[in-house]
Amino acid sequence: MTTRTAVWSFDVISPFAYLALPEVAALPVAVTFRPVLFAGLLGHWGQLGPVEIPAKRLHTYRFCAHEAARRGIPFRFPSLHPFNPLRPMRLLTALDGAPEAVRAVMDYVWRDGGDVTDDAAWSRLLTRLGVADGAALIEARGAKDALRRNTEQAAAEGVFGVPTLSVGGEVFWGLDSLPLARAFIDDPAILTRGELARAATLAAAPIAHARKR
Repeated sequence: MTTRTAVWSFDVISPFAYLALPEVAALPVAVTFRPVLFAGLLGHWGQLGPVEIPAKRLHTYRFCAHEAARRGIPFRFPSLHPFNPLRPMRLLTALDGAPEAVRAVMDYVWRDGGDVTDDAAWSRLLTRLGVADGAALIEARGAKDALRRNTEQAAAEGVFGVPTLSVGGEVFWGLDSLPLARAFIDDPAILTRGELARAATLAAAPIAHARKR
């Protein structure tokens, strides 16, 4: 992969993915949107999600609401969170991660507060997307297996959370890593200088002290 192309791994369950969309769309590279399952990544790396830690759940919700307002991005939590994202993620996989479809689903969930687990609401979203039969499209495109492969491939590349931008063989996790990603796109050597270079050395060294598990 060169710094002229990038892959953005996302799951609609993440409000950070919704908040990152405008910046991702504005990147000066060709970006492929790759649907993955956040839960699958958590399982692969043996992590808890932020909402699985009660204190972190409240912090995350407050931060996202404030950050959306700070950025001037319309934002409304869906009535249930976390929700089961399988259906919309399989649909977006069937649609090849088309950016306009991703934008529509993200807006439905995080701008309008839509409930993708409700059948009536789901039908309205399908109408918005111009999809007559979501289940049939998912089946015809083999999207269930494709989404699993996407998630496995992302994990194999070192992706451990969402959203993550992969560019030039490097991964940039989260909304707040996008400034570093842009700097890397402009100057790939940035990671080989100063403390950024030392960070890689430290990360490759044995852990000096590990907590008991």
